[in-house]
Amino acid sequence: MTTAQRPGTRSAQPGRAGPSGDEELRAGRVAPRLENPDGTAVQRPHVAARLEDRFDSVLAHVLRRRGWTVRVVGYAGYGSRGKVRVLARTMLASPAVRQQDLPDSGADAQTGERPADAVRGWRSFFTAPVAGAPVEVTIGGTSHRLTTDRGGYVDELVDADLAPGWHDLTLTSLDGARTTTRVVVVGPEPTVGIVSDIDDTVMVTRLPRPFVAAWNVFVRHENAREAVPGMSQLYRELRSARPDSPVVYLSTGAWNAAPAIGRFLRRNDYPAGPMLLTDWGPTNTGLFRSGQRHKVAQLRRLFVELPQVRWILVGDDGQHDPQIYAGAVARHPERVEAVLIRQLTAGEHVLSRGLPTAAPEQEEAEDAADEAPGIPVVLGADGEELLERVRETGLVA
Repeated sequence: MTTAQRPGTRSAQPGRAGPSGDEELRAGRVAPRLENPDGTAVQRPHVAARLEDRFDSVLAHVLRRRGWTVRVVGYAGYGSRGKVRVLARTMLASPAVRQQDLPDSGADAQTGERPADAVRGWRSFFTAPVAGAPVEVTIGGTSHRLTTDRGGYVDELVDADLAPGWHDLTLTSLDGARTTTRVVVVGPEPTVGIVSDIDDTVMVTRLPRPFVAAWNVFVRHENAREAVPGMSQLYRELRSARPDSPVVYLSTGAWNAAPAIGRFLRRNDYPAGPMLLTDWGPTNTGLFRSGQRHKVAQLRRLFVELPQVRWILVGDDGQHDPQIYAGAVARHPERVEAVLIRQLTAGEHVLSRGLPTAAPEQEEAEDAADEAPGIPVVLGADGEELLERVRETGLVA
């Protein structure tokens, strides 16, 4: 077994923490890693982020004194051409809490693993993240040392020479707690994949009205969430000619909601695929992160890390999907196979933005994307209507 270690990571092995790493955790002084993936420094965090870090450090100090240990949960990732993207999170939990009872456990439920029990979404938002903690990732017989960011998350590319398909990887925390998660490896042959928004595209959430969103996420039971009619059938038919083509769910939703979303996708027969969500709260630059920037950045990563894939981009006209996808078509037309936009009802538009119709800039973006030669833009009220019109374009038989 070999170990790959990033520059600047701690020498203490997960599960055999040395005095330095363990004492820093116990004292609540674990410093977040503040460098970019290439090792360059980032700017000093916003004051709100520094206050959040201080609160997390004090909380870690209190919980460690009470005997809580560092645990790790994994999220489904993807890979190709000798690399896989590892997604995980560390948190503090009482030794009496079972792995399957951790707040984010079951976040990869849609990948074919046994689904976790359904719970109300608020349970996943009350966690104690651990910044700067080492996590050992073992995949294909090789171990890699990674380090969590200021939110307690791991998001790294690691070397792994794996065959196409789904694979398990093992995650080990500082205190020796272990769990497994999955990654899907895309083969080198050219193929067509799906990038799908979640909110109001496959799941009726009526975002971004804050009170409605809070009710759906924190209070309403996940079994009561509504699926957009026909969308899962649309995805299955899009993949019928290419059953191994990748599906990625891209959303501005919080990682805390990943277990509930994963169980929803599985229950409603959506194809398995990794989710690319975000971390709510203060960032290095402000109080909140930009959802648009998150989606644009993740699309760029997919274009770079999976260059053999042309993507069918699926979203809705309730937020910024038309503008984001139009930008992708304008800058990377060779990477886009088609754009599918679900058109919200007048009532959904009112809940989403206070007006009964889509914003003019969204309609302009749809028109701009439609002008790209050879890239169809398909509009429909739900999956059934989109499927009917997709058949007319020849995307499916």
